[in-house]
Amino acid sequence: MVMATFPLTIYQTRRGFNDVGADDMRYGDISQEQLIKRFRLTAISNVIDPYTLTRLTPFNTPQSRFAGVYGKRNCGQLSVHECARLLFEELQATSLPFAFYGPYRQLINQMLTHLYRSTGAPWRDARLDLAYRNQILSDNSKNSTRIAIKQVIDTYIDYQQKGYPGDKAFAFAEAIRDKILPKFDSFIDKINGMGVCVHDVHATQIKVLSLKVEEKRWRAKILFQGQDHFGLGIEDIQKRKFMQLQFFRIWFILQRFNRFGFRPFLTNMEAVIDLEGGSR
Repeated sequence: MVMATFPLTIYQTRRGFNDVGADDMRYGDISQEQLIKRFRLTAISNVIDPYTLTRLTPFNTPQSRFAGVYGKRNCGQLSVHECARLLFEELQATSLPFAFYGPYRQLINQMLTHLYRSTGAPWRDARLDLAYRNQILSDNSKNSTRIAIKQVIDTYIDYQQKGYPGDKAFAFAEAIRDKILPKFDSFIDKINGMGVCVHDVHATQIKVLSLKVEEKRWRAKILFQGQDHFGLGIEDIQKRKFMQLQFFRIWFILQRFNRFGFRPFLTNMEAVIDLEGGSR
């Protein structure tokens, strides 16, 4: 029997990495008319009107009970650059309810700063990797991919030949397919910043980096790699939970309005997980 060689890719999502053609990676592609008529994005900011490039006064902010009473008063015309700067300041302020607790709470503002630079360069941060690792290790549910991988190795490990049978490699993908891939969707993630930093992992790949077999015990290193898109798609802004929150309305305007067009970017994360099993 031929034993598998490592590293061995055991799972890959249908959605691939570096999918820059996805809708949430588009920018500067929607006109003012479309934003207002199709998406009904009229009340955007408390400090600036991005359509007229004018500051708002206390009497004409969208939340004011006196809005419109004294006509469209403003504090003068602003440049596109200055308008964008003020919108980003407001974006960071409105992110606070999503990130006021825990060691990752500063990540969102750093990612928003990266969005403001508009280079489109991929994002990577050690704290993001740590959060990804902790999510994988803390998932002890029946849907845990980590536990599923351990169970597959326990089932098919060949102690006589001190390896994993190559013809059983398919078993990993079959086991993982019914599980929930690592993502940040717990209650804590809604307040520690991770839920808004990575609201869905777009693509995932899992590899067995190494497998060592000694008598009736085995040890393996498993590499989890995930990639998300730090950007908003049309499908996102059409959801009520996004549309009703000022944070996401401002974000969508800054990214998709053809006046601004700030570039979204790929968010990369990875974690190496140690597994072991067998009989004592």
